[in-house]
Amino acid sequence: MIIEARNIVKNFGTLQVLKGIDFTAEKGEVVSIMGASGAGKSTLLQILGTLSTPDEGSLVIDGTDVLRLSSRELSDFRNRSIGFVFQFHHLLPEFTALENVMIPALIAGRSDKDARAEALELLEMMGLKERTTHKPAELSGGEQQRVAIARALMNHPSVLFADEPSGNLDTRTKEEIHNLFFSLRDKLGQTIIIVTHDPDLAKMCDRSLYMRDGQFVEDYLSK
Repeated sequence: MIIEARNIVKNFGTLQVLKGIDFTAEKGEVVSIMGASGAGKSTLLQILGTLSTPDEGSLVIDGTDVLRLSSRELSDFRNRSIGFVFQFHHLLPEFTALENVMIPALIAGRSDKDARAEALELLEMMGLKERTTHKPAELSGGEQQRVAIARALMNHPSVLFADEPSGNLDTRTKEEIHNLFFSLRDKLGQTIIIVTHDPDLAKMCDRSLYMRDGQFVEDYLSK
């Protein structure tokens, strides 16, 4: 089991956003989480990705009880073990595609030479071999998202979390990004958890869970 979350509760003031969520994922599994806006999907993803702390519950990722880590330990764990892909890329505009991808490795203390070599490999895997020196403003939306995915994979994360990763892309580019996730699973054995409104992407996943009012209500399009 790569992720095991039990009885996850999250409150914002008097509003209970997550109401005792249980969630597990196996290594190499691709799981989508669907639901209407406000159902709690992104809040759950932030907790699973250690960006937010639950008010109650337990969370073990790749054998580590992350809720027991100090702030420094958690930051190190997140950089080493978790990758994030967001709807709006969050690339640094002043850096090239190659430099953006290298950043997590440099933060982790890897050498410039090692980081550069692996970043080039990842960008080639993403089909961006000829775009490594381009800055984000010189790239299409789909290309920017591929750079963001390469960056997320830089430190060989145990889990890749994606929040609406194709939400602002055109239909053709969206399909390319969807297929890329499953290619990564096949090539790297990558575990991927995706929050999405896209039913086509949900159908491609090994499991799709549906949230309503802070709870999972059913296995949706489960395979």
